[in-house]
Amino acid sequence: MSDAESHAYHFERAGFCPACERDTVFRANGPYFRNTLRCALCNSVPRNRAMMNALSRYYPQWRSLSIHESSPGWDIVSQRLAKECANYVASQFARDKEPGSVVEGAKLPCKRYIVEDLENQTFRDGQFDLVITQDVFEHIFRPDLAIQEIARTLRPGGATLLTVPIVMRSNPSRRRARSSDGKIVNILEPQFHGNPVSSDGSLVTVDWGYDICAYLHHHSGLSFLLLKVEDMSKGIAGDLTEVLIGTKRPIPDL
Repeated sequence: MSDAESHAYHFERAGFCPACERDTVFRANGPYFRNTLRCALCNSVPRNRAMMNALSRYYPQWRSLSIHESSPGWDIVSQRLAKECANYVASQFARDKEPGSVVEGAKLPCKRYIVEDLENQTFRDGQFDLVITQDVFEHIFRPDLAIQEIARTLRPGGATLLTVPIVMRSNPSRRRARSSDGKIVNILEPQFHGNPVSSDGSLVTVDWGYDICAYLHHHSGLSFLLLKVEDMSKGIAGDLTEVLIGTKRPIPDL
């Protein structure tokens, strides 16, 4: 498709938005739906709706649960979690601040967040029912430590829900960058995504494939389910909309 054809592209479909839970119209001004298919009411994109669809389907009582969200942005998912969940905790990584310290008056929907390194958290064991990350695991240097820490902070029966671009699909995941003695070593050409708290963006460290489920299970013991939903009536369509759910099995009462 040429640039002129792309600019002229327009798609429109009525449906129900899982992100804002309202009847709406989904509109796209380009064929790559992941970034362009937006809800006319809440401006969500397909991965936001996929996350809320999974959350509402598997944890309909989410408003009454204890939820930790790492690195929330301005999207409708983070807005609703911060507004509707009484036991919601947000965290952000900041090299210049003390881990465990609280930042008040944040220019984010959460208004306040705790400074945390996802790979080495200050939260206590079994503190949360749910841990949510949206497009975070492609930016972590030690995802093995991050998922171990998430598992540690989940109560038995709790779960982590995460979105991550599975760009490698059925091919093996590959490293793009490592950290060595505090310095970044780029293995592939540096690639950055947007960062809600930094104009410098976030470096992509891993291109994930579907083997991410086995990797995360191996390092955490959590049981993972990968959801791939294609439902245009909910505005969930296009590439890279998978949601992973990792569950911490309850301790058997023998």
